[in-house]
Amino acid sequence: MNTVKLHKILVVGGNGFIGSAVCKAALARGMQVTSISSSGRPYRTPRGHMPAWANKVEWQQGDALNPQTFAHIFPQVGGVVHTLGTLLESEGEEAGYKQSVKDGDLLGLVGHLLTTALGGGGARGNPLAKPTVGGELKKGSYEAMNRDAALRVCGAFMASSPETGCITEGFPRPFIYISAEDIFRPFIPARYIETKREAEEGVAKMMQGHPGYRGVYIRPSLVYHAHFRPLTTPAAVLFDLSATIHERIPHGIPTPSSMLRTMGSALSSSRRPSAGSETLDNIRGSSLESVANALVTPPIHVDSVAQAICVALEANSGVEGVVTVRKMRELIGWTKSEDEGKEARVA
Repeated sequence: MNTVKLHKILVVGGNGFIGSAVCKAALARGMQVTSISSSGRPYRTPRGHMPAWANKVEWQQGDALNPQTFAHIFPQVGGVVHTLGTLLESEGEEAGYKQSVKDGDLLGLVGHLLTTALGGGGARGNPLAKPTVGGELKKGSYEAMNRDAALRVCGAFMASSPETGCITEGFPRPFIYISAEDIFRPFIPARYIETKREAEEGVAKMMQGHPGYRGVYIRPSLVYHAHFRPLTTPAAVLFDLSATIHERIPHGIPTPSSMLRTMGSALSSSRRPSAGSETLDNIRGSSLESVANALVTPPIHVDSVAQAICVALEANSGVEGVVTVRKMRELIGWTKSEDEGKEARVA
């Protein structure tokens, strides 16, 4: 099947870790790319270098929580990739832990994790409290960064009227949201993944009754890069080893992951979700489920995430809904799809 590429896309957070990889991959596929970020600055490597491809991106400043600041861009693009989000809450929009990860500062990262684990005051110390200032959510909160920004950007995108030539007639405009696999609890507060799922559900509801749009929810596991995020490499090696071992254990033999799931089910009153049917009630269950997920879910390179997103952007890709790590690997040709596997076995 011949691919039908979008002419131009908007990447929200294009100068970030995943966003920059998406910009680079989209340019390589012949798309025009506009990036929106709070600073409007072009992407630079951790060492401060500006790669050649960055000169081809249109870098603009805008507030994702106030999409009217860049509403003029929506009619010009065929699709939107929303990469904005935070793993740890912060007082402002720029999270300090991201700089520690970028710089390879292990002690700094541990400090941020400990601050979160020990409460850190305010809403982080009380899961029932809302991180607000004067009745408004803090820009660095999970609710603002992981959920509200995505819903507001999606709403503004859907309210726009596409200009002639920016879309392929007969194909819906994609809104791609970077979500996550549930693998970080209890080390990261449950509100991180809860707000991600709330964003997915919110976008899905907005899409109902609008055949001209499709929602895609990318759920990466641990996203790594040896040079740009060196601290992620050791963890990626361990996650990959664990996933490989679990995959090779014969069916029927108890594994660490299966035992954790059994314990989690016993400790939690919530029903364990089947594949693709997670709910917020399930997520609020035992964190042992999250650890079990981490043991069987391989990490994924940031460039692989970007390539999968670009495939999902193709007008005739048919990609819609949740995209797991397994599905991402299928999209970029790493593994055969389940349907192809069945056909091969039949043959």
